[in-house]
Amino acid sequence: MAATGNTGNLSPVHSKLVLLVWFIVIHLTGSQMQKKPNIVMLFADDLGYGDLPMYGHPTSSAPHLEEMAREGMLFTQFYSSSPVCSPSRAALLTGRYQVRSGVWPGVFWADSTGGLPLNETTIAEVLKTQGYDTAIIGKWHLGVGVNQTYLPTNHGFDYYYGVPYSHDMCPCPVCFWPKVPCGLNDNCGSQWTGCPIYENDRIVEQPADLLTLSSRYVKQASKFIQNSADKGNPFFLYMAFQHTHHPQFAGVEFTNTSARGKFGDALLELDWAVGEVLSTLQQAMVQGNTLVFFTSDNGPSLRNEQRGGNAGLLKCGKGTTYEGGQRVPAIARWPGVIPPLSRTTELASTLDLFPTLAKLAGASVPSGVTLDGVDMMPILQNKHGSRDLFFYYPTSPDPKYGLYAVRYKQYKAHYYTQGEVNSNPNNHDPDCRPSAQRTRHDPPLLFNLNNDPSEQFNLGNMSEYQQLLKTIDSKKVEFEKTVVWGVSQIAGHSSPDAEPCYNKGCSPFPECCHTPQWWWWP
Repeated sequence: MAATGNTGNLSPVHSKLVLLVWFIVIHLTGSQMQKKPNIVMLFADDLGYGDLPMYGHPTSSAPHLEEMAREGMLFTQFYSSSPVCSPSRAALLTGRYQVRSGVWPGVFWADSTGGLPLNETTIAEVLKTQGYDTAIIGKWHLGVGVNQTYLPTNHGFDYYYGVPYSHDMCPCPVCFWPKVPCGLNDNCGSQWTGCPIYENDRIVEQPADLLTLSSRYVKQASKFIQNSADKGNPFFLYMAFQHTHHPQFAGVEFTNTSARGKFGDALLELDWAVGEVLSTLQQAMVQGNTLVFFTSDNGPSLRNEQRGGNAGLLKCGKGTTYEGGQRVPAIARWPGVIPPLSRTTELASTLDLFPTLAKLAGASVPSGVTLDGVDMMPILQNKHGSRDLFFYYPTSPDPKYGLYAVRYKQYKAHYYTQGEVNSNPNNHDPDCRPSAQRTRHDPPLLFNLNNDPSEQFNLGNMSEYQQLLKTIDSKKVEFEKTVVWGVSQIAGHSSPDAEPCYNKGCSPFPECCHTPQWWWWP
């Protein structure tokens, strides 16, 4: 009897075995797809829209991120909720604009006594209801508190390993191998304690050795992934890098290796870390059921000039509500779900990750809580997204002024503009400088971002756009009616007692705050 199908010259018995094996494989593959997906969120610090090679930088090198983009989707119109660190992280984890949770104005400092309120629901807490293991590796920057009140383990994370704020909020004498100084213009916080590394709620190193920090972040992230995979548990890894915030740093493997200088060295180390995480997913045999999302907390810091980031063709940078301050690079990879070599111009935001991940996990979003994000899964499947509005709050929001800008479809209306120090006091564009004080615009400045992403050609005074401005204004009024400003957790909340110190109560403070292994400190 002749064999049928694709079994060649196999006997009937062998043919049945082949078909049985094929059925089992298909069944197991289907079961794997039905499992709750693992989620890895990779969050860079101060990485600008123009910093990566696939966004146009001519001398940056990031081979692992380039590969991730080839295997997944590149976003061209993705936004962070804020132009600075702490509020953007609050919005990422809660799906809510930062003013609702009280993470305003500005950012948390080493001596801040406040933090992300414990009654705010994070995506980690939501995912834990569905059996997820949860961990954050890296920069927290949502408060520590006098008694470690606001650390991640109190916000739904099973495990934390990292520096709880920006590494310029501590003395930072050594940034490149072997003992290259960070530089006199990096504005590191010499008045505060050395940068601590926490493991859960315990300081395990102070001051942090920046030259080995990335490799330890990778080690802890890989361990978490492998442990969860071994247990068969779905997992959520939030890996928040210190890179590429100033002062840039890199260990022995990456010092003086980039054509782009010190920023490029730091970017290469960041890219290596991304590659190691992706490799661990493959080794743990979970990459096919894992959504990996990479983005940045805000636009690039420009104040350190040649050592700073790059916003590409966008106007200004970190700290401003111009496009350079909040439009950021973003890449998503999920084999078998996101088609490779995808590129989307759909409007999306870090705010959208909360409802998207909750829905993927089969979790309910918190009831009675206003969310500002929308499900972006259609975008990941190369369909149209549902977001057509985005609202811009400045570095230091004030209820008196409210929103600074509104994007509606491809149009952006600026009601207020203001420069900021992180966009460089010497910026060639005077609108970006901190000397550019808050300015009200009536009628608002109006730009068509599809045609003019650099915000050069104001349409606001043209008669044919007046009806559009009325529409945008009504959208702004409607949104602001929904906003209940949370009590500020930043303004007026500081004390030396809140500064992390391994030897609490020691003297002389803060120099005495160090763990025994502080031999590297020059």
